[in-house]
Amino acid sequence: MRAKLILPAIAAGLVVLAGCDIEDLGGFERYHEDFHYSYPLKAGGRLSVEGFNGSVEVSVWDQETVDISGTKYARTQEDTHDLKIEVDHSADSVSVRAIRPSLRRGNYGARFAIKVPRGVVLERVTTSNGAIRASDGAGPARLKTSNGHVEVRRLKGSLNAETSNGPVELDDIDGAVDVRTSNGHVRAEGIRGALDATTSNSSIHAVLDKVDGAVRVQSSNGGIDLSLPPNTQSAVRAHTSNSGITLHLPGEVNARLSAGTSNASISSDFEMRMRGEISKHHIEGSIGNGGPLIDLSTSNGQIRIMK
Repeated sequence: MRAKLILPAIAAGLVVLAGCDIEDLGGFERYHEDFHYSYPLKAGGRLSVEGFNGSVEVSVWDQETVDISGTKYARTQEDTHDLKIEVDHSADSVSVRAIRPSLRRGNYGARFAIKVPRGVVLERVTTSNGAIRASDGAGPARLKTSNGHVEVRRLKGSLNAETSNGPVELDDIDGAVDVRTSNGHVRAEGIRGALDATTSNSSIHAVLDKVDGAVRVQSSNGGIDLSLPPNTQSAVRAHTSNSGITLHLPGEVNARLSAGTSNASISSDFEMRMRGEISKHHIEGSIGNGGPLIDLSTSNGQIRIMK
């Protein structure tokens, strides 16, 4: 049986805050109201969070309980009181949602700090104008924000992460990664799975420990630095414009290479068997015994293939 509860305010009172030290809502005076609640949740259960105008942080602890803490912000006391936190829960899933006042416009939002048992699936975590941070969770995980950064560490399972006007930082992801951002860099290290990463006006730095599926990285006006592990047997595509591409390969590799640029050069630490038309700006060839295609393309940027 599932239960639904609109959480009352737990804070002793409302406080007027001034200044800009809180990241979530900018520089106007505002009221705030804290909330806190907890429910039983099995290890390996599911968590969904829907917030707005505030950050969401999810961490794990060694208890079979979900602990939900946070703060509501608004410009007036009435708005703060009318912004509700709804929790729908059962033994194996918890859904948390911030609900806007239905007939009132204004500047308000909520920030969450949530603790979950180890292995809980981050089924869906969304917000706006705030960061999402998660560690030691499980996938398949879906994280989405806007005007904020995304940080994920030590995730077991696949990840779909999306933001705008913010960076994405990933460490130790044991599964396929699909990441989208704009005007923010992507840094992904310790990836063990497929990778599909897209940004604009910023760089992509990716280190794959294991490749299981296609690798695709794409930017505009941002450089790409990509490192592949030994025995990669998947297609690789890296594309950008107005910046360079650096590809790090293990000492022994078997691949087909197609690399092209304009107004810049291509260099390689590997001996290649060339085929077709070869020029300063375009190379078609095979490394080692040949194999999956590595496709590198840019404009106005250098391409380097390094050991």
